[in-house]
Amino acid sequence: MEAQLAVALARIAELEARLAAVERERDEYRQLYLLAREEIAQLKRGLIGQKAHRPAENDAQLSLAVLGLLLGDQATAPAVAPEVVAAHTRQKPVRKPLPEHLPRVRVEIVPPEVERAGRDAFELIGTETREVLERRPASLVVVEVVKPKFVRKGTATALRTEVLAAETPELPIPRGTAGPGLLADSIVKRWQDHLPLHRQESIYRRDGIELNRSTLCTWHAELGELARPLVEAMHRDALAQPYVCVDATGVLVQHPRRCERGHFWVLVAPRQHVLFEFSLRHDGAAVDQVLGGYTGTVVADAHTVYDHLYGPGKATEAGCWSHLRQYVLEALAVDPESVREGLAAIQALFLIERTLERAPPLERSRVRAERSKPLVGKFFTWCDAHREHALEGSPLHDAIRYATNQQAALGRFLTDARLPIHNNLSELHLRRQAVGRKNWIFVGSEDGARVNTIFVSLLASCAMHRIEPWAYLRDLFCLLPGWPITRVLELAPVNWSATLQQPTVQATLAANIFRTVTLLDHQRAVA
Repeated sequence: MEAQLAVALARIAELEARLAAVERERDEYRQLYLLAREEIAQLKRGLIGQKAHRPAENDAQLSLAVLGLLLGDQATAPAVAPEVVAAHTRQKPVRKPLPEHLPRVRVEIVPPEVERAGRDAFELIGTETREVLERRPASLVVVEVVKPKFVRKGTATALRTEVLAAETPELPIPRGTAGPGLLADSIVKRWQDHLPLHRQESIYRRDGIELNRSTLCTWHAELGELARPLVEAMHRDALAQPYVCVDATGVLVQHPRRCERGHFWVLVAPRQHVLFEFSLRHDGAAVDQVLGGYTGTVVADAHTVYDHLYGPGKATEAGCWSHLRQYVLEALAVDPESVREGLAAIQALFLIERTLERAPPLERSRVRAERSKPLVGKFFTWCDAHREHALEGSPLHDAIRYATNQQAALGRFLTDARLPIHNNLSELHLRRQAVGRKNWIFVGSEDGARVNTIFVSLLASCAMHRIEPWAYLRDLFCLLPGWPITRVLELAPVNWSATLQQPTVQATLAANIFRTVTLLDHQRAVA
């Protein structure tokens, strides 16, 4: 009798466990159904949500106040640094003063009563000053290069008379009609301000000059060949760095029948270079075009096109916690109770990294070992605890599978203090192409796409080093035609400040009449 009772109790316990599992799957399916219905409703309304994945701001369980409770016992859970809390406290905006380097025009406004009676009848008790920012129109200028010819007196009847004339000033485009300032302006407009060529046509027309888009396109193609050795040198230098960040985005390429699909790749060597490449395919051959022969650490997403790069004697893979967070946030909408603990660990990792942005490597290693490593362990413990009951094909299952497959790569930042925990830097620079793509829709050809990558690489690198792009390109076009090819890396944005200090460079720029004219014209405009 007792044996039968034990068997019955065991059977009841088994049925209860199966029932709980079925109820859990039922609830998960219901959440998936509700999520799909909401997405369909948004599509019907024509609403397109933002791509950025962020936790809800009003989710109290993920707030800083209870983050420690979510990660475990307060005595064992790593504390969130006070400076992180301060960084997330909203500050009241303060109006910044206008820059001191801008020219100032003083305008004094006197009350009508004082003007009528004269200042002698009044006593000045103080002044009130307010600064207003205004703009003067830009202008084009025609530089007439006049070269007088001379012969020595008394030699006019000689059979061979020596004619003296100055050397023709060197232009970025030989026998061209555009100076370095105008060429730099057209490039900045096209790839920094994302203005297609037909819009530039109308802008220059308002300035009083007819510049066809075909002319602009030809200029840029010739300048691309001029600047190509510089960008290639930057690419070689980037592959000599200990780690790089890589990503890609799609772009349409014009074709007579139907636009083809191409891809822009970004290669970021932090604090050194930002480089772009173009390929028609998103495959291993395209990756080799960007990273061929690289043996450092590659921070990238988990796409299979990178797999052949990794291995003994090859590159090392470093994972991206931002990509993992996207998977976890998608699971949060379906199963919030199960996901919050894992998401809290990821959020805590990002908060800790914000305090280490300017920390030296030794300090970063120490903090990561003390605070980040336990959080990584907690996250993968959470993955192990939920792997069994995660429904196959659900967002939670996909998140755990991604994390498990990438566990070694995701933990790489714990052993190398130089590495970031995410690939956001390359995605941030890749937005430059995404924003431009919304304006020019497609690239005209493969050659046009490669010209694009040359100048976008230079402009993005200027942004990384906080260099004003128009002045950089103007001076670059003054120097490049006569610059030794073996020293071309000195003209990269990372070395630009040091290069400008060279006396020979200063003399070359000062002797360039076109650059001098643009400086004088600028001084007259601001006077």
